Amino acid sequence: MPQRTSLADADCSIAQALDVVGDWWTLLIVRDTARGVHRFDALQQELGVSRKVLTERLRLLVDAGVLAREPYQDRPVRYEYRLTPRGRALLPVLIALQDWGDTWVLGEGETMATTTEASQEAARVRALKGTRLPELLLPGNDGRLRDPVADTPYTVLYCFPSAYATRDAYPPGWAGIPGASGCTLESCTYRDQLAEFTAAGATVHGVSVQRPDEQRAFAQKEGLRFPLLSDADLALTAALRLPTFRAAGVSRLKRLTLVVDRERTIREVLYPITDIGASVREALEAVRRGAN
Repeated sequence: MPQRTSLADADCSIAQALDVVGDWWTLLIVRDTARGVHRFDALQQELGVSRKVLTERLRLLVDAGVLAREPYQDRPVRYEYRLTPRGRALLPVLIALQDWGDTWVLGEGETMATTTEASQEAARVRALKGTRLPELLLPGNDGRLRDPVADTPYTVLYCFPSAYATRDAYPPGWAGIPGASGCTLESCTYRDQLAEFTAAGATVHGVSVQRPDEQRAFAQKEGLRFPLLSDADLALTAALRLPTFRAAGVSRLKRLTLVVDRERTIREVLYPITDIGASVREALEAVRRGAN
């Protein structure tokens, strides 16, 4: 990859960052390691890149402190590539690129908290069915780090844009964003039907990019009896390439629901969601189908 040599770029953070991640293979490696692909052969298979190019890009990312090279086998010694804190700090960059692509390349430039049934974005999200959710921990509204996948036969992860304890906390123009409204209704519907999900063998987790304190205030106001998980660092969003939109300068999750089994396999994907009540019933039926 060519190096930046212009003196005009010496103090430009954009130019300096592009010296590290300006090559498209490099960002795709970061994308796939965030998805839980850590070994050389698996990365090569996912990317379809030559061994020479992959070796060079991995070396660059390790030298830049974006990836750490960690042994997973002794004889012979083999290595995995894991994102460092510096590497995880690139996740918002990846999500911003994905959001821009969904909105301006695949879409029509409209800010939306949903999509159309026939969109490429919807096809990408629905293709998560049958894939595995990588192991990670998210802070809960109770302050504890939690695995999004509970130790029950099924976990229902409903991802929502944002919900607040007071109306004045919502970003300006929130009600005018297609698909944004309805987060309180969704959470309260899961609250009211929680006993049915429990009886069917499912744990319910709500997920948004809000801070845990914001989620805690909302959960207390609405009397929620299940955890809300904060993906403020976008770890889950990047791992599954979940769709986002921006409002008030913040990337927020679009509304979707995943039904995940104990082995972390995604068994059902509901996206887009146009009827909140119906989506909760569909999630419950998906759990019941899997349990029988």
